[in-house]
Amino acid sequence: MGRNTRGLVMVVVISAMFAVLTPAAASRIWTPAPRTTWQWQLTTPVSLSVPAQMFDIDLFDNSASVVAALHRRGRHVICYLDAGTYENFRPDAGRFPPSLLGKPNGWPGERWLDIRRLSVLGPIMRARFSECRRKGFDGVEADNVDAYANDSGFPLTAAEQLTYNRWLARMAHAFGLSIALKNDLDQVQSLEPYFNFALDEQCFEYSECEKLRPFVGAHKAVFEVEYNLSPGQFCRRANALGFMAMRKTLNLEASRRVCW
Repeated sequence: MGRNTRGLVMVVVISAMFAVLTPAAASRIWTPAPRTTWQWQLTTPVSLSVPAQMFDIDLFDNSASVVAALHRRGRHVICYLDAGTYENFRPDAGRFPPSLLGKPNGWPGERWLDIRRLSVLGPIMRARFSECRRKGFDGVEADNVDAYANDSGFPLTAAEQLTYNRWLARMAHAFGLSIALKNDLDQVQSLEPYFNFALDEQCFEYSECEKLRPFVGAHKAVFEVEYNLSPGQFCRRANALGFMAMRKTLNLEASRRVCW
């Protein structure tokens, strides 16, 4: 068979490993309610005393003991991991063959990934999700899942991005984890049924928050962050839309200014 046919067969086979979530399985997965208070900190050490019901922290930079400490405080914890770009500073960077790596995405040490090659990329991502589960996290924030809309170095299509993002959602659920749709606003309508909540950056600055309404309409949480606007410029609109929004610095340290 031709190369494209082999790729399609591999996608079907791998996707079949992670079936659509059944109602019974869904009941065992923690999902944030629409008005869940939250903290997003990707620096370490994590400030455990921040008054938030959900913490979104880095998968690799935090041990299971940090997750357990937050659980003891009654918090739920989401693992941040990169699902769409390669990062040369991660402990599993050696698992990514050069053929998977595309153009830089603008952040030091990061390059877009060829998300079409699930036979190679799939096991690497599965290991990351497994590590998230092993450390005791409750859910996943899979970042950079909109390569098709960027200059990735690969001729990616919207349909290929949908296939990959749905695969990520099914894999998270197979591990008993909820999953956020990170940005990718142009595909919200198609992806909302597969994702448990949404996390978006700068939709008020770029006047695109209306695209997140399908999550609100489905009674799912929408977490939103602005970096350049002051709270006075977006909080009233965020609250009216039902978003849990806050102002953060770009390095996502502990400090924050919340809208709720």
